[in-house]
Amino acid sequence: MSAPYAVMPWLLGFLLPYRRRVILALLCLLLGSLSWLALGQGVRLLVDEGFVANNSARLNQITLAILLLCALTSLAVFCRFYLMTWLGERVSADIRNRVYQHMLKLSPTFYSQMRTGEVISRFTADTTLLQSVVGSSFSMALRSAVTAVGGLLMMALTSFKMTALVLLAVPMVLLPIIMLGRKVRKLSRASQDKLADVGAYVDESLHEIHTVQAYGHEAVDKQQFASRIEQVMQAARQRIFYRALLIAAVMLLSISAMVLISWVGAKDVMAGSVSAGELTAFMFYAVMVAGSAATISEVIGDIQRAAGATERLIELASAPVDIASPATPAALPAAVAGALSIRRLSFAYPQVADKTVLQHLSMEIEPGERIALVGPSGGGKTTLFQLLQRFYQPTAGQILLDGVDISTLDLAQLRAQFALVPQDAVIFATSVLENVRYGRPDASEQEVIDACVAARADEFIRQFSQGYATQLGERGVRLSGGQKQRIAIARAMLANRPLLLLDEATSALDAISEQQVQQALEQLMQGKTSLIIAHRLSTVINADRIMLLDQGKLLAVGTHQQLLQQSPLYQQLAELQLLS
Repeated sequence: MSAPYAVMPWLLGFLLPYRRRVILALLCLLLGSLSWLALGQGVRLLVDEGFVANNSARLNQITLAILLLCALTSLAVFCRFYLMTWLGERVSADIRNRVYQHMLKLSPTFYSQMRTGEVISRFTADTTLLQSVVGSSFSMALRSAVTAVGGLLMMALTSFKMTALVLLAVPMVLLPIIMLGRKVRKLSRASQDKLADVGAYVDESLHEIHTVQAYGHEAVDKQQFASRIEQVMQAARQRIFYRALLIAAVMLLSISAMVLISWVGAKDVMAGSVSAGELTAFMFYAVMVAGSAATISEVIGDIQRAAGATERLIELASAPVDIASPATPAALPAAVAGALSIRRLSFAYPQVADKTVLQHLSMEIEPGERIALVGPSGGGKTTLFQLLQRFYQPTAGQILLDGVDISTLDLAQLRAQFALVPQDAVIFATSVLENVRYGRPDASEQEVIDACVAARADEFIRQFSQGYATQLGERGVRLSGGQKQRIAIARAMLANRPLLLLDEATSALDAISEQQVQQALEQLMQGKTSLIIAHRLSTVINADRIMLLDQGKLLAVGTHQQLLQQSPLYQQLAELQLLS
């Protein structure tokens, strides 16, 4: 989606809702340009009817008219500048909203292929550049184009002969704009990509600062960051060179043409075929046209950079949504019981399509049943959780929830049936209250507190100076591993959904905390279908059934005692993991 023709229609789509402001801005731009053009005639009259005619009264009248014209021009410039700058900010905000809303629809497959820092760079650097161009550079280019065309027309009315000479010079000026402009655009895109790579690297290294410092990796990171910065500079150096060459070429050709045309005009004044006022007006217009051409050549680099940035934003906004709700979704029962039927399920991650994670997996889970999933790492347990919530599309097979194929359900309705407690608890950079309320945004403060009490989190939350209003910092840096886990469990309790997915929910807890949370989980799992990825004996013993997975296959099903007798692999796991 990086074709150049896609940029303007896409941007115009964002300007369309504000067409009245756009039209008003264009009218102000036109009025301002016409006012500047009228000044040329004021200069002609000032010279011919004032200075040359030695008429003081006429000189005063013309001067007053010019001052009024200047006031009108200034007012038009104010309105144009205000409206265009507002449009730049508004369009930038709308684009950020549109792209972000689309980003929320994309599955984990997309984010496994594109680094988060790259996406953030497009949100910030690219939209800021676009804002600058829509609000300023584009307006300047448009105003300069109107002024240049109007100036040429007024020049033609003043002296057709000299205007013809100017028109001969125009192709010489346009040639570098066309040839070098394409080069600038291509290099601008490359420059933005390199800058995005720097953003991605900073995002990754600063988020993992504990690991960086723990392994003394600072020196290597400094070197790698400096290398990336140099790559940005190399791309920028080429872009700046060609842009500077563009500006210099346009200025050289424009000024040289003006000097030669002035020389021709001076000869005509000496011959008496043109008046001094007409030559002065002509030169006034010539300066305006040359200035407009210089402005266009200067801002065209910004516009080319913005075109490259816009292409990158279009790529984000048009990234295909590989998992979407069906056009006419099926409906779940009014009261979801939580029965799961997994039929010959196979799956491989798109980025490693040749490695099958799940192979013809089948299992039946009754409503309210407590299932423990055990097995060696890489067996497909967490992948199964991802497929249950349709973060990925199975390669083959199907999953039924209360007899309804989940691929026929609305995504929001499907995911609203699951409460997840992951192995690495996700904590957002907001308050304790909002972190727990993430599970149910409309919950009251008392409901949040009740959930925290049940999750055995209330005690440590009360010890914070601001209690439930305490800001937890980015990724919950103010919490220990066990505290994070209890916040995540409180979130799941508050959500109160019919199916629970517990991915080693007690793995980060010490013995005392685990006992407390285990009691809370017991309460939480009452009447709910619960799938528990477990490596600890306490969780496994309390399960209704244990399912042993290895290399994507279901090897055995039974109680703890049954599997100890029937499965050698389970016996080995019990000795190495579950009983450790």
